[in-house]
Amino acid sequence: MRFFPAFLDIQGKRVVVIGGGEAAAQKARLLHKAEATVHVVSPAPGRSITDLVVRGVVVLHTRNWQEDDFAGVALAIAATGSHETDAAVARAARARGIQVNAVDQPDISTFATPAIVERGDVVIGISTGGASPALARRLRSAIERVLPPGVARVAALAREFRSAVRAFVPEFDVRRKFWDDVFDGPVNAAIEAGDEGRAREHMVSLLNGAPVTVTGNVHLVGAGPGDVELLTLKAARLLERADVIVYDRLVSDAVLDLARRDARRVFVGKGGSGGSWSQDAINRLLLDEARAERCVVRLKGGDPFLFGRGGEELDYLRANGINVSIVPGITAALGCGAAAGIPLTHRNCVSAVTLVTGRNQPGAPEVNWAALAALEGTLVFYMGVATSGEISRQLQHAGLPASTPAALIENGTLSDQRVLRGTLESFPALVRQHGVQAPALILIGEVAAERSVACLADEFAVAV
Repeated sequence: MRFFPAFLDIQGKRVVVIGGGEAAAQKARLLHKAEATVHVVSPAPGRSITDLVVRGVVVLHTRNWQEDDFAGVALAIAATGSHETDAAVARAARARGIQVNAVDQPDISTFATPAIVERGDVVIGISTGGASPALARRLRSAIERVLPPGVARVAALAREFRSAVRAFVPEFDVRRKFWDDVFDGPVNAAIEAGDEGRAREHMVSLLNGAPVTVTGNVHLVGAGPGDVELLTLKAARLLERADVIVYDRLVSDAVLDLARRDARRVFVGKGGSGGSWSQDAINRLLLDEARAERCVVRLKGGDPFLFGRGGEELDYLRANGINVSIVPGITAALGCGAAAGIPLTHRNCVSAVTLVTGRNQPGAPEVNWAALAALEGTLVFYMGVATSGEISRQLQHAGLPASTPAALIENGTLSDQRVLRGTLESFPALVRQHGVQAPALILIGEVAAERSVACLADEFAVAV
């Protein structure tokens, strides 16, 4: 991150724009929206600049720029379209200690003007560090599409009641919970419905009910198969609210980056530099954090209830009186299969999928290999890298043909995803030869082939 993101208060301050073209006009409009006093210096101002003069948006100086133009200036913009001239403007501004932006020239700028999404008091800036303004504009468009339409009105209401809330709810943690209730509850719903009068009534009701008590709770959240864009919106919102995030080895850094900066992160993976946590220790940690009246997110790779021991944590916490919510995630079989282009079911081949753990926990039921081998569908083995040889032997011994197609998906949905294809007999050798490491899935069945002959034949018959 080259540029540190910040919002500057330039209301009522003098700023100068050197240049008279469209780029200069765009910057001048933006500075005017921030309520600065905008002075434009150009010997040949274009139509856009003269229009701004007529509207009283800018003060125009029709001449070449000079050193005195920077006297008493808070910010400077170089937008002449000439690299040589812009560089001279930037040097002059920096010599006076003035922050300067040269349009589309990050190497000579001291700050960047981001692509901006503005909804009243809500302002979102998107920057690529000068690498690609076009990409920043595309991201701005994407954000504008998903931003709630009433967010500006919610922000205005929050500004209106901010002092009252601070007075009635002085404790920081309690006040944060109060605002969560505002933004997630009936106040926000009334704003979105266009009834600001009812929204104010709800705010007054909440204030009359102060002090607001903070209730500790735990959210069992599925982080999906790895790709941060496969995280659910509900999971992302909870990460933004969490006081404590308890996460395992399969949760990517990109997912964790969605959390609040001040949230405490506790790694409880079964290995790595963080050591190894027993399930009992994890349960006690979740209980202690919840009893300390914190919002706890237990973040698990994939789905929390599929080989994630989420059910055990749910039972333990509820038995101890803790409120628990469950946020499902895209499980690895679905996400990784799709990312690899392997349909787990195919109308002309397979109509069933069976998900199996490749690593039995103590006390868990024994795998019924005969039943698995007899199934006419796709078998998906989780955590099966270390036991790949055993899986292959047991299924063949139970009657599944050695030639049955098999595929290995390592780091599914991520940029370093690998897909290896073979057969039930050969896939353990593929694990060794290619050094396959967890996380990896093993898919066994007709759909694991590049394009199975049986499927092609059936498709041809259907087409005819």
